[in-house]
Amino acid sequence: MSDESFNLLSTKVDDLIDLCAEMKRENQMLKTDQSSWQNERQQLMEKNQLAKTRLQSVLDRLKAMDNS
Repeated sequence: MSDESFNLLSTKVDDLIDLCAEMKRENQMLKTDQSSWQNERQQLMEKNQLAKTRLQSVLDRLKAMDNS
């Protein structure tokens, strides 16, 4: 293998190593974002359920007032 070919191959390997490191960082950021979105989604679902429960309570009281 000539020096030129070896240097070219070495450069490509270095580029691949850099790309791999960049992709690992990006993957970790995406995992962090996903976890954050999942937590936010869970909180919103809990708030939504609480609002439904409160609304149902108000509707039940209104029906009871109407029936009496």
